[in-house]
Amino acid sequence: MNDLEIVKLFWKRDESAISESDKKYGKYLSYIAKNILASDSDSEECVNDTYSRAWGCIPPHKPTKLGAFLGKITRNLALDRYNAQRAQKRGGASAEVPLCELEAILSESEEESPIDSLLLKQAINSFLEGLDKEKRIIFLQRYWYFASIKEIAKNQGLSESNVKVILSRLRDKLKKHLEKEGIRV
Repeated sequence: MNDLEIVKLFWKRDESAISESDKKYGKYLSYIAKNILASDSDSEECVNDTYSRAWGCIPPHKPTKLGAFLGKITRNLALDRYNAQRAQKRGGASAEVPLCELEAILSESEEESPIDSLLLKQAINSFLEGLDKEKRIIFLQRYWYFASIKEIAKNQGLSESNVKVILSRLRDKLKKHLEKEGIRV
């Protein structure tokens, strides 16, 4: 079943929309959640929460790329759960390392306005557009999907040390790009 057909099921309030979404995207969503949470049970709950959230969002939303829509919901839910676990001083450190790697570049300001967030998003998107395909994939695997260095190396057919060097150089390039765009780092 394609995305448009599944979205139509959501709009009709047909519960089979959830099972069809799970058939098509369940493994993908579990991958995202597990990379962040490092727990099968927490990941499973997060994926279930994703379907519940999608049920409440569609309608009014009518996503054309259902996988990306569900993936973003899963990622946000997993990060929220991760932060809650971290605040309670329990849970694994699966997302800790990638977040720390970018922390020096992307400082979070409590006073950040929606305009600042939009400018940062646009600057990061333009940075990613300027990368060749391999480097963009490596960057996204690490900082969007929270894949381990070992997993990225395996997926890209590179050594772990090569991936570490590439990521280090990409972080440096991102920092320079953000500074050039006038974003405080």
